[in-house]
Amino acid sequence: MKKMLYSITDWVSTKRGMWITIIAWLVLMLGLSAGPQLGDYKINNFQSLPDEAKSMIAQQKTEEFFPNEQGTPGILVFHNENGDINLNEVNQILDGIISENIEGIRNIVDTRSLPPQALSGFISEDQSTMIVPMELEQGLGNDEYAEINDKATEIGTGIADKLESTAFYITGPAGISGDTIKLFERADFVLLLATVGIILVLLIVIYRSPLLAIIPLLATAIVYQVVNQSVALLGAGGLEINNQTTSIMSILLFAAVIDYSLFVFSRFREELNHYENKFDAMKHAMRATGEPVFFAGGTVLAAMLVLLFADFRDYQNFAPIFGTAMFFIMLASVTLVPALFTLFGRKAFWPKVPKYGVETEVKHGVWGPIARFVVNKPGLSGGLVAIILIVSALNVFNLEYEFDMVKSFPEDLPSRVGYEIVEQRYDKGELAPATLLIAADNSLTEADAVEITEKLKNDDEIASVRLLGITENNEAAKFSIALAMNPYSVEAMNYIEELQNKTPEILDDLGLEAEAFYSGVTPKLVDEREYNNGDIIKIVLLETALILGLLVVLTRRLKMPIYMMGTILLSYVSALGLGVFLIDVLFGYDAISTRVPVYAFIFLVALGIDYNIILASRFIEERKKHNVKEALEIAIRNTGGVISSAGIILAATFAALTTMPIADLFIFGFMVAIGILIDTFLVRGMLLPALILFFEKDKQKSPEIQ
Repeated sequence: MKKMLYSITDWVSTKRGMWITIIAWLVLMLGLSAGPQLGDYKINNFQSLPDEAKSMIAQQKTEEFFPNEQGTPGILVFHNENGDINLNEVNQILDGIISENIEGIRNIVDTRSLPPQALSGFISEDQSTMIVPMELEQGLGNDEYAEINDKATEIGTGIADKLESTAFYITGPAGISGDTIKLFERADFVLLLATVGIILVLLIVIYRSPLLAIIPLLATAIVYQVVNQSVALLGAGGLEINNQTTSIMSILLFAAVIDYSLFVFSRFREELNHYENKFDAMKHAMRATGEPVFFAGGTVLAAMLVLLFADFRDYQNFAPIFGTAMFFIMLASVTLVPALFTLFGRKAFWPKVPKYGVETEVKHGVWGPIARFVVNKPGLSGGLVAIILIVSALNVFNLEYEFDMVKSFPEDLPSRVGYEIVEQRYDKGELAPATLLIAADNSLTEADAVEITEKLKNDDEIASVRLLGITENNEAAKFSIALAMNPYSVEAMNYIEELQNKTPEILDDLGLEAEAFYSGVTPKLVDEREYNNGDIIKIVLLETALILGLLVVLTRRLKMPIYMMGTILLSYVSALGLGVFLIDVLFGYDAISTRVPVYAFIFLVALGIDYNIILASRFIEERKKHNVKEALEIAIRNTGGVISSAGIILAATFAALTTMPIADLFIFGFMVAIGILIDTFLVRGMLLPALILFFEKDKQKSPEIQ
């Protein structure tokens, strides 16, 4: 590995190699840019569950017995906040929408001609609101959801604005899907601007050199375009690309390229004091940093590929997309990044240009004293940090999960406003009724269906049961079940799970030889919870074992990888516990999505281990010439500045996700930022050095990194 990397980085550090490398990356970027565009392959209605999930089997069975009968449902909401709903105004809005014959809308229940008794079922008990069911066609694409939602909303609100009292909203799965698409389209652009702005400002403030800010961003821009276009090719080849995945991928890309750029130019600056020729300086800089940087990238890549073993398809979808990103990031870290810094040479550090022979070592005003304190008082520094981390980690026992996606949307989003109006004034289950399919071995009669309906209605947790149809050959019956609780709540999930288990008994009691299949929003959430819980355990075990193995290869030791990995795991749990506390206190989030702990684990462990690798690599390098204490002090003070700078920038980059109007991404970005700062300053700066002093003894000769 070392010889192969030396041959690559030595060649890139030559004048000829530098120019060929830069030109090759530009040609690759321009060539890929002529191909498919990533935006054409992003989808919002991504199937998170595997096909073998109970709810997915139920959905497939329902479609087999009742083909083409169920598109995406939506709810048209008409509301008067100051009194009773005006039916004439409602009819004017409905007239406008129905008369447009909007393509993609299969059906809107025409309430204009309903008798008063039937009409009353659509009006809320307080008479302020009326809901009208809508159904979209099956098989609609991502853009079509947004277009239908936009057009219907434009017509409806356009008419409503001219009326005296009626406000109009679209909610339900159709309205929520349309708004989600628009949210991500706007948010991705804001995220990109925020990320670039944060990185640019921090690099200039920390290093006080405009070129040291521009060069890493230039490298990032090239890699970003190459990765985006490569992922687009995967999309053209059939890979489903989730909106959330690409948003997080862009943050990973910016964070990793900037991080690795800092490690390269930090060592390059050191070597420019020792070598007059910039090509020689970069050659020796990359011989020192090339392997740990490449290995750190490889660790992140391996961690991403672990996600292929997940059952939850959201996590699986990360693997090829993030794997592609990390492949190009690793390649750029040992080719494009050193080539660009070599191109600019000493000018990159203006106005503080390193001069040959003037300084023998970079000054360490902050990390020099810290390094001395840590190596002289390892028990005090390491012990205090360990106590802080353990206390923070204990708060994970207060972790609660939220499954209501709409509650993570901005409060003024139309689909959320309509959702909350319906939630407050109707049976909450009407927001997303579950579908029950009864498939019988013998013929099902209408009398059987009535008995099933009455039996289910006996439960207080069920608000209504409606028979939707019986197949012509009486093999199956389909029912709509609206719960008396929010269908997205943990309470509803627990009840549906209980109902799934007791329905076979109900059928037995009625003398029916039949199977029951539950599909819809709540049954899917039940499956998501089950698969997510299994994947958390699987991902943690596999990723821990994999990274531990890679660290053994890197350090050629057994003890060091164990306590390096232990500090990262403790740092993760501490960040999760502290994050749960802070998002509640600061932002009012008392629960989080089940995805957040998994996403945070993947990034905090994979990226956090990078800093440990940089410190450990420098310690092993210095250990050849010094005793343990001296080698560790040199390693801390020489890597402290660049790692703390990288950590601040990395944390700020993930904090850019707090600009996203989706609570899941907001919370994820906030938690990862906290975890990175904990790892950068407490774990890498104090706890890990204390453990190195405790476990590494002078009588042991430190082997070289192979």
